[in-house]
Amino acid sequence: MSMGYSLAELVDVPRLAEWLDVHVPQLGSGPLAAELIHGGFSNVVISLDRGGPETMVLRRPPTVPPPGSERTVLREARVLAALDGTPAPHPRCYGVCDDDAVIGAPFYVMERVSGWSGKVVDRKVQHQAPFDRMPFEYGIPFAITDALVALANVDYRAVGLGDFGKPDGFLERQVDRWASQLASYKGRYGYAGRDLPGYAEVEGWLRASTPKGFRSGILHGDIGTTNMMFRPDPPVRIVALLDWELSTIGDPLIDLAWFSNGLRDERMPDTPVDSVQGSVHWPSRQEIARYYAAGTGRDMSEFDYYLVLAQFKAGCIMEYKVAQAAAGKLPKDVGEFFSGSSSTVSRTPPHWSA
Repeated sequence: MSMGYSLAELVDVPRLAEWLDVHVPQLGSGPLAAELIHGGFSNVVISLDRGGPETMVLRRPPTVPPPGSERTVLREARVLAALDGTPAPHPRCYGVCDDDAVIGAPFYVMERVSGWSGKVVDRKVQHQAPFDRMPFEYGIPFAITDALVALANVDYRAVGLGDFGKPDGFLERQVDRWASQLASYKGRYGYAGRDLPGYAEVEGWLRASTPKGFRSGILHGDIGTTNMMFRPDPPVRIVALLDWELSTIGDPLIDLAWFSNGLRDERMPDTPVDSVQGSVHWPSRQEIARYYAAGTGRDMSEFDYYLVLAQFKAGCIMEYKVAQAAAGKLPKDVGEFFSGSSSTVSRTPPHWSA
């Protein structure tokens, strides 16, 4: 989403060129051409070209940044740099700058990855041909799971991310975190809230069903085909996971559950897939869970907890669209759309069996 920024507001090209000369010589030494690719609420993406063999991408906060975005962009750079040399698919980070004096905000420079990613059209994610039809679309969830397996298997301490998050008590904090975000909309938007059927039941079930332990690892935090780049030709393979602004150290099963909620459940064969991203041709949650377990060795016996937590989190997050629409900050039809999505949490989680 473009926010109407001008390039001059975002980058001092001569000063940036001087910084690149010293810190990112891989880009070349010719005249610097910068072009705005994306300017949104949380980050700005700018293409950099000096006439060399490759272009790169600069990521920085917007000119009026949301709270914490300066810190977020530096965290993104840190996790990308740490992943260099690991099998986890990611864009290479070439340089990072925490000095606002260069372009007016912290930023980092990363590889510009070629390929395709999911695009939202009429509130439904569409994939590039031929991956939008069988047999190729069947491979998309397995490619995503391959990426999540590679990420979960990274020894985060060995790559220098031992202090990147707080895995102790991570699961115990989840319900409080998302419930408090939901409660914050009243003060932020003057939104009194509405009745969410099953909310209290689900919140109580999650608190009572929190797994007693887990193997900590790196979380991406926002898994979906719009946040990843795929190879342009079959077979389906992910070149890089993008948009690491929500990454942390915690329980990687949350990433898998966030994605798996768009898959059908073998225990409910007559329930249609209702997802902006899923496909009737994709494998089931159970099939993907078995595939993930085989690649990571992780225990999937409590995966229902993660599936329900992911929907609880999604509902709490999406309710802010309802709140914004009620406050007149978004169109009424947007609020109506998300008001239907925010109550999709399973009310009676069945027992998981992989």
